[in-house]
Amino acid sequence: MAGFKTLDDIGDVTGKKVLVRVDLNVPMSDGAVTDDTRIRAAMPTIRELSDKGAIVLLLAHFGRPKGAKNPTQSLSLVIDAVIDVLGHSVMFIPDCIGEGAKAGVAVLAPGDVAVMENTRFHPGEEKNDPAFADALAEVGDLYVNDAFSAAHRAHGSTEGIAHRLPAYAGRAMEAELKALDAALGNPAHPVAAVVGGAKVSTKIDVLRNLVGRVDHLIIGGGMANTFLAARGVDVGKSLCEHDLVETANAIFDSADKAGCTIHLPYDVVVAKQFAPNPPTRTVNVHEVAADEMILDVGPAAIEALGDVLKTCRTLVWNGPLGAFETPPFDTATVALARTAAALTREGSLTSVAGGGDTVAALNHAGVADDFTFVSTAGGAFLEWMEGKPLPGVDALRV
Repeated sequence: MAGFKTLDDIGDVTGKKVLVRVDLNVPMSDGAVTDDTRIRAAMPTIRELSDKGAIVLLLAHFGRPKGAKNPTQSLSLVIDAVIDVLGHSVMFIPDCIGEGAKAGVAVLAPGDVAVMENTRFHPGEEKNDPAFADALAEVGDLYVNDAFSAAHRAHGSTEGIAHRLPAYAGRAMEAELKALDAALGNPAHPVAAVVGGAKVSTKIDVLRNLVGRVDHLIIGGGMANTFLAARGVDVGKSLCEHDLVETANAIFDSADKAGCTIHLPYDVVVAKQFAPNPPTRTVNVHEVAADEMILDVGPAAIEALGDVLKTCRTLVWNGPLGAFETPPFDTATVALARTAAALTREGSLTSVAGGGDTVAALNHAGVADDFTFVSTAGGAFLEWMEGKPLPGVDALRV
């Protein structure tokens, strides 16, 4: 892959100690992992290196122990889940640096896999302390980063170590970087972006970056209400950041200059209370009553947005169009997601989506598997959409 070394470039790894940065920061309840998606994402890299005879040493953080050892945030708690997914034994090494780490590694044979203790038990990890990165590098011969979700942080195990050992992108990282390049790096135009969510304030940088990069910007969720208010629409009791109307107008101006069309809903679904299945009305945006709130995009706007996607070659999606967790306000998100999935299946659209709410919404719509790529990296995906450098990615560039 251009600009990065991958496992294809790694050569003979028999007996080599390969430090692999993965994401094992998984949700747990009553001592058991409740969602192993992130563990599964690391498996292609782990299996490939193990099959080639490498000694695979997994580096990861777990929770926020703030640089001190905390048994409730030990990676020993996820070992059983890693063993279940991998299908064979995995050793736990009770430190990631120093003599304790080296002693644990010394007993491993080619093909063995070990999880090393939480990198964040050391204050040098989050500070990206050179001495900590040196100590990590002493444990291994090669470094592979397979944790895009942690790539927006310049930490010892994501950035510092990459300058001290031969560094490569793992298979999950490689897939992520290829997808992001296809979505915004060198996309096929026209490009559409769907940006939803509750507040403009959390996505100002995303919107500012996108208007200069995409041909169509579709704004949904509570954010759309702020943009409607900037256009003089009375949004009633809807969630709306009235103090950001000038910001919205500046984004409209930037879009005009860049030749980007901003799409806002012109019909909406409103209710007097935000609760499951309340009485609703579908109205033109200019007909929202003072005691009503906009909770979803209406059917006419959804059909029009679907027509926009049919003219596009590339789609980037972050955030739902309505209050999708609460029925019936998931209708617009589900409908547009299914249109995007159908266009992707027939080969006319490259679709890349990311962010926690987005993944949940696409799973709810039953179409996550039909998108070209769905990123589970929340913060890193958002910072990439903002056009910010990602230190863990930049450190891998050749």
